[in-house]
Amino acid sequence: MAFSFIQYSVAERVATIALNRPEKRNALNGPMVAELRQAFRQAAADEAVKVVVLKGNGEAFCAGADLEYLQQLQQNTYTENLTDSQELMQLFREIYDLDKIVIGQIEGHAVAGGCGLVTLCDLSYVVPEAMLGYSEVKIGFIPALVAVFLVRKIGEGRSRELLLTGKLVTAEKAAADGLITAVVPAAEIASKVAKVAVSLCNEASANSLKVTKKLIGTVLDLSLTEGLTHAAVLNAETRGHDDCKRGIAAFLNKEKLNW
Repeated sequence: MAFSFIQYSVAERVATIALNRPEKRNALNGPMVAELRQAFRQAAADEAVKVVVLKGNGEAFCAGADLEYLQQLQQNTYTENLTDSQELMQLFREIYDLDKIVIGQIEGHAVAGGCGLVTLCDLSYVVPEAMLGYSEVKIGFIPALVAVFLVRKIGEGRSRELLLTGKLVTAEKAAADGLITAVVPAAEIASKVAKVAVSLCNEASANSLKVTKKLIGTVLDLSLTEGLTHAAVLNAETRGHDDCKRGIAAFLNKEKLNW
């Protein structure tokens, strides 16, 4: 599929999805959201892809919603706005539920919906100069969809500070809050992300990554007893998987296994 607002490529089991509206600071609009959904579905269906890298071309990672898009939304009916909101909801859910690991390579500011995308990454590396935050309350809007994921990721207290103040924070603050994985100098971030992606591809079982990610995403919905019971079932199922058998055999025989 040809894309107009993003770029999609695959190399060495890593799919790279790049927001590609640098002249608009990679601001989101309806067509871009639709293309992102298609790209993530494409990566999900490609058995050759094990890791997805999400990045933005140009100076900003993503400035949030496009101004023209926001103006159009004001003319929409409630039903039209609900349908549009559900499209973004589906994108967020598809990234969160993706069977493959998503790494954010954040080389510029990530604001509002752009910071929402960062929130959904399993791992995220951010340059020191980038500012991140959810500024929706400052324009009379609400960070509704991302709040569901942010509270799960960093807890209620830190989420209240970020979502209610609408302030942008430094990458260092975002890392301290647990929003991102690490701050990496601009000259090193591409190689850092590539190294992590290659490590995941070569040193970890695809099945183990998939099951572990799903467990992390569901365990908060369960009681302690339900969570432990579910974990025991997954543990037993994984022991019977070919990946586990291969991994244990290689470990016992002191052989290096390339996944």
